[in-house]
Amino acid sequence: MPTRPCRIGRRRTAEGGTTIDASGSLPDGHKFADVDGLETALLRRPELFVGAFTEKLLTYALGRGVEYYDAPAVRAIVRQAPAQDYRISSIILGVVNSQPFQMRKSR
Repeated sequence: MPTRPCRIGRRRTAEGGTTIDASGSLPDGHKFADVDGLETALLRRPELFVGAFTEKLLTYALGRGVEYYDAPAVRAIVRQAPAQDYRISSIILGVVNSQPFQMRKSR
């Protein structure tokens, strides 16, 4: 039986005979046609990605959804990210050192 080449994680233009549409738009209205366009758009406004990433990471860390009262912590992490070259480790440390994480209650 011949082995099939591994295609996990590789870019492709079709899946199962169906063309993949990788176009989309960001909340600010910027449109992109493909993955390269998405990367370019995100690099133009890294704070958008860092904000969303921080909210998702904080949600996981807290074991609950992010609430309006968590917004100052998220904004502080996003503000500090450029000084650390937007390193993921700095965002993780920001979450761990944030008031919502430090003040969470365990079950």
